[in-house]
Amino acid sequence: MDKMIKGMKKYLVIALMFPVMLQAQNNSQWRGDNRDGVYNETGLLKSWSADGPQMLWAYEGLGNGFTSAAIANEKIYITGLTGDKLMLYVLDLNGKLLNKKEVGKERSTRYPGPRSTVCVNDGKLYIYNALGHFFCLDETTLNVVWKKDLFKDFDGRSIFWGVNESPLIVGEKLFLTPGGKKYNMVALNKNTGALLWSSPGYGAESSYCSPQFIGDQSIPIVVTNTNDRIVAWNADTGEILWSHPQTNSRNIHPNTPLYNNGMLFSSTGYKGGAVMLRLKDGGKAIEEVWKNQSVDTQIGGSVKVDNHVYATGHENRYWFCVDWNTGKIMYQVRDIAPCNVVFADGMLYCYTEKGNMALVKPNPEKFELVSSFKITLGTEQHWAHPVIHRGVMYIRHGDALMAFKVK
Repeated sequence: MDKMIKGMKKYLVIALMFPVMLQAQNNSQWRGDNRDGVYNETGLLKSWSADGPQMLWAYEGLGNGFTSAAIANEKIYITGLTGDKLMLYVLDLNGKLLNKKEVGKERSTRYPGPRSTVCVNDGKLYIYNALGHFFCLDETTLNVVWKKDLFKDFDGRSIFWGVNESPLIVGEKLFLTPGGKKYNMVALNKNTGALLWSSPGYGAESSYCSPQFIGDQSIPIVVTNTNDRIVAWNADTGEILWSHPQTNSRNIHPNTPLYNNGMLFSSTGYKGGAVMLRLKDGGKAIEEVWKNQSVDTQIGGSVKVDNHVYATGHENRYWFCVDWNTGKIMYQVRDIAPCNVVFADGMLYCYTEKGNMALVKPNPEKFELVSSFKITLGTEQHWAHPVIHRGVMYIRHGDALMAFKVK
């Protein structure tokens, strides 16, 4: 019993320190410190002018791509496609190009361009292309430290729309989902690329999902969606802890699960719907709390604010407010759906597929659109998730990255 309590305290400390470590070291990863779309900003504007907030600058020339900005150590890192080449762009906070590097090949068919946001961690850049190639670069020199071909090295399988997984790093471990029969999920040493553990999982293909870390249970957990289920592994050993069915007609599950205080929320498009799971037995087991087929978020993510989840559907093209504890839909409106959503300083930032940027006040009683404006620069689909950093909102639209003053 004492050993178990000691272990729980250890991982509770890790869980509490995780966002602190990221902030102190000025690292950057997909959808904020806890991968939940929440940015810890203060003093932001509560409304915008009719034309939107002031655009500080725009950088055009990124090429095709769907990745968000990664911001760390006074620099912005973002990737794009030129011809069939994966290009890394390094900008300063004023939008000036500091460096540009060809990293490798990139997908140039079926929505061409990179999907996985750069991860900045302890002086290194981690970049995953849609072709299954993974690169670790030195942040200062941009030289390759190590690289892997997850299709060849770990029997990974190419999926129809290309790899769309932003890497997860916890401590010294880097987690990826090759989706192979033998190497279904792997943990690598982030500094060397050495294999620390692998798991055959259930042999299912990966499904465009970026994994989540849970550190407040008796064991550390990494959880993600494969093509037909939500799966949890012991982050230390690779042991499968549990799984739960989650399917749709296309085997597409790109949304990182939301986790809070023993509860795990996952939603998926094509009428796959949303499910809430409760962790039990220190994280070694689960029970289904509720399921809602209507909330079928595809790529926009979701945000928990107080006791409610805000997200948009895919085939059910509504903006939803859902009770976190019961799954009850508080209301649904079509105004801004579908969209990507993040949260900062009491407000929801919603980037719609039609190219509108909306500021929404979270309210479980009714939909409150405060301000909106049109994104006029850039190319192709409006699919990249917004990023908010030091009072600036960064919007990537294909070829263009824009910075807006929101403080």
